Amino acid sequence: MKKIGIFYGSTTGTTKDVAKKIGEQLGVKPEDIHDVASAAPSMVGDYDVIIIGASTWGDGDLQDDMATFLDGMQAMDLREKEVAIFGCGDESMAQTFCNSVGEIYHRLHDAHPIFIAPFNNKGYDYSHSESDVKGMIVGLCIDEVNHPEETDARIKAWCDEIKEEIC
Repeated sequence: MKKIGIFYGSTTGTTKDVAKKIGEQLGVKPEDIHDVASAAPSMVGDYDVIIIGASTWGDGDLQDDMATFLDGMQAMDLREKEVAIFGCGDESMAQTFCNSVGEIYHRLHDAHPIFIAPFNNKGYDYSHSESDVKGMIVGLCIDEVNHPEETDARIKAWCDEIKEEIC
């Protein structure tokens, strides 16, 4: 069984709540769910599968703690690591919806992880997102502002996909 670690950056608590829900769906122990504000990037080395997520702020900016955490991860060799990305955003910010997902993807790309669990953002209405890379959404996007009723079903579907991919 592959060991899963969840790493999140959260300012208001929404991304933290989503991380916990993902952990519950995947059977991840609470001690393997980490707030990057108090975690060292080297901790990802303890896991086979890294689930990483953050919220999108302002004009599409990555949550501050996650930006710092990714600085450390970028220097690592993640070739043997499977990485799934999630993020929280607000589709009314139509030009930057869930940019954090794409930002994490782009920043980790040169560390050569095995990216897993792209996800369909069907049902959201936005004009642009950095999470859309060459026509593929590279991770799970959650909008607790406009679509909180969709969150649990999206998390379950995404986690089911992760379970299939890491078997």
